[in-house]
Amino acid sequence: MKKIAIFVDVQNIYYTTRQAYKRQFNYRKFWQLISQQGKIVLANAYAIDKGDDQQIKFQDALKHIGFNVKLKPYIQRSDGSAKGDWDVGIAIDVLEAAQEVDTVILLSGDGDFDLLLDKINTKYQLSTQVYGVKMLTANSLIKAASQFYAIENELLL
Repeated sequence: MKKIAIFVDVQNIYYTTRQAYKRQFNYRKFWQLISQQGKIVLANAYAIDKGDDQQIKFQDALKHIGFNVKLKPYIQRSDGSAKGDWDVGIAIDVLEAAQEVDTVILLSGDGDFDLLLDKINTKYQLSTQVYGVKMLTANSLIKAASQFYAIENELLL
């Protein structure tokens, strides 16, 4: 049975599905879909922690589905800008997991991950899948993945 690791850039998926469809991603349906491909041995969802009740409910729902929820504090800078980026953390976790699994699945449209996928494809000869909103996913990321799946109606609430 194939061993699968899933990595979710929660902020990216939230904002891209909202922008493109004004809807939310269906994590439960996604989990069911991926479970049919093999055994999910690792599933991390990376999110920003603002501490509000709605967000806590969402994080609890992710945990109930089977995700490990990794949180980073939301930082509001004095100039009004905000920071809350998980790219390096996701990359480290993917590199560590790549040695132990057959398939890496990334949910993000962020082109910064293209080099990461190129690296693990070359070094470990894994299958890499990317799920993202097609019109908001970097072409370089789509090309770097073994397979790209567009998030569309069947994966939305």
